Amino acid sequence: MAKLYFRYSAMNAGKSTALLQVAHNYEEQGQSVFLYTAAIDNRYGVGQVTSRLGPQREAAVFDSQFNFFEQAPQVNCVLVDEAQFLTPQQVRQLHQLAHLRGVPVICYGLRSDFLGEPFAGASYLLTLADTIEELKNICTCGKKATMNIRVDEQGKRLKAGEQISIGGNERYHHVCGRCFYQ
Repeated sequence: MAKLYFRYSAMNAGKSTALLQVAHNYEEQGQSVFLYTAAIDNRYGVGQVTSRLGPQREAAVFDSQFNFFEQAPQVNCVLVDEAQFLTPQQVRQLHQLAHLRGVPVICYGLRSDFLGEPFAGASYLLTLADTIEELKNICTCGKKATMNIRVDEQGKRLKAGEQISIGGNERYHHVCGRCFYQ
């Protein structure tokens, strides 16, 4: 029986690397996969799943209007990067894809934003996913990083702003709960 999986973490825990490894493992066994990433994530070019370690691969993009249930090709596995940007309806479509068409769907993303508020996609994934897995990362203090903070050009923490602002290490840091509140 196919399932919907949600693999989440704070930033820089290797979510994209893990996704690329899963794609490789499926294909090494002669099975087909289809990769998706958010259209708004243009850090490495639109339609690219990119690991900070270097590996990169083209992917189809989704925006808020994309319908996964109607448009996903027939493959052995669907992989979704930046899953926090999914809409609630898209999460439901991915859940249906797994349960009605028998296609495993593995989503990778953040749980919460820089203010500790849930992303809609992550909130619905936490509700509908059949399997939820945390990928681990560490804070500079040595504790497990579970949160993200946004910083300005001088490295000072921002405590207000739009929920979505695309960026990498220059814009976000991963921290533990204690450091998040200090």
